[in-house]
Amino acid sequence: MVRLSPKTLNLSDYERLELQQLINRHNTPQQLALRAKIILLASEGKNHREIARTLNINRHTACLWRERWLSTCINDLTIIQRLQDSERIGTPVKFKMEQVVELFALACSPPEDYGRPISHWTSRELADEIMKQGIIESISVRHVGRLY
Repeated sequence: MVRLSPKTLNLSDYERLELQQLINRHNTPQQLALRAKIILLASEGKNHREIARTLNINRHTACLWRERWLSTCINDLTIIQRLQDSERIGTPVKFKMEQVVELFALACSPPEDYGRPISHWTSRELADEIMKQGIIESISVRHVGRLY
């Protein structure tokens, strides 16, 4: 069975220097420093298994970051951007930013302006008023409390 060696990773002197400085900086997040080390070791010709042993990480992590580095080289990204996590897929946003801004504007105005016999807004009152005005079709009191 033929084993394929990983793709070669060639760094410019500038990239190598930037990665080394990133590693040596005291305020670099540990994840970024680890990824920079992976790239530097990969550029020295080490395979995924050797990188994993050297850095005490999973072989797939070494493979992932080599591949990600190579795939981002065509983009016009900085070195730190190339070492960042990808955007994660999550639940779509339920409310538009305009709706949240309108909620804040409502919360900053006196309740008396809206015919409410209270001196300060509560989450329940805000939820009722924002639905009454049709800004948001449905929102829970608890969610208003998180936003407010």
